[in-house]
Amino acid sequence: MKIVVMGSGGIGGFFGARLAAAGNDVTFVARGAHLAAMQDEGLRVESPLGTVHLVPTRAVRDAGEAGPVDAVLFAVKMGDAEGAAASLLPLLSRDTPIFTFQNGVEAADLIDKVLGASHVVPGVARIASHIARPGLIEHASPFARLEFAEANNAPSERCKAFHTACRKAGIDAELSSDIQRALWLKFAMLAPMAGVTTLTQRTAGPLRRNPDTRALIEAAIGEIVCVGQAAGTGLSASDLPSLVKTIDGLPETMTSSMSHDRATCKPLELNWLSGAVVRFGERHGVPTPTHRFIVQALALEAAGTGRKPDL
Repeated sequence: MKIVVMGSGGIGGFFGARLAAAGNDVTFVARGAHLAAMQDEGLRVESPLGTVHLVPTRAVRDAGEAGPVDAVLFAVKMGDAEGAAASLLPLLSRDTPIFTFQNGVEAADLIDKVLGASHVVPGVARIASHIARPGLIEHASPFARLEFAEANNAPSERCKAFHTACRKAGIDAELSSDIQRALWLKFAMLAPMAGVTTLTQRTAGPLRRNPDTRALIEAAIGEIVCVGQAAGTGLSASDLPSLVKTIDGLPETMTSSMSHDRATCKPLELNWLSGAVVRFGERHGVPTPTHRFIVQALALEAAGTGRKPDL
């Protein structure tokens, strides 16, 4: 397949590199030092699943340089999503799929408004990976999975084709039978862990063991389950124990991409995580005090500080 990876960080860089190593024609869209490193030295992915070093790597700043493609792997930060989506117009035919693997539950709607619903295929990426330095993606655990489907869950040739390409590349990929529920199940784990790891700058292990921080995590999960029920997403109260069990099974040193962003003074996806929980809660009449606290506590750093935070 001819694929463009829009956003070549922890998600796009990892899965794009696997697809390229399997023989697919992959172009990575990036910027700054990460782009320069990929152009000069290639893209390297270090992972328990095996190291990949793409030399050379086709990496560009402007998506239009990729030409028409069979599929887009869309993995930019949510704050950049609207502009990034608009830049894809020159690449798209009438039904070119855009597989969106982003944080939160609002990515598909946002891209729909820019490019039209016919292009967007919602997806879930379950992986803990990040840019360790320009040109290097670091993946610390053996877990890396993609799940995706058309918004109405109907079978489609374009989803089957991308699924086949992923499987041939050794990627654990699944065609979802209920993509909205899958998105919200991830959201119910991701938003609490992103919020609490970013607030505390601590990893999963210590946060789980301390009774107070554990209670904070569990309260944040419970609020999303309640909001998800009210919004008709397929979540139910019976999901709460399994979500907590999933948190308990995370690696001791697991953190979040938002925590990495805070540590490096970058803008936070706060508005699309805890901020979204608050918005959905207000819309459906569900209190969300834990997520509101997270939003308020991180408000001064949400746009990025450009310097180390004063701790």
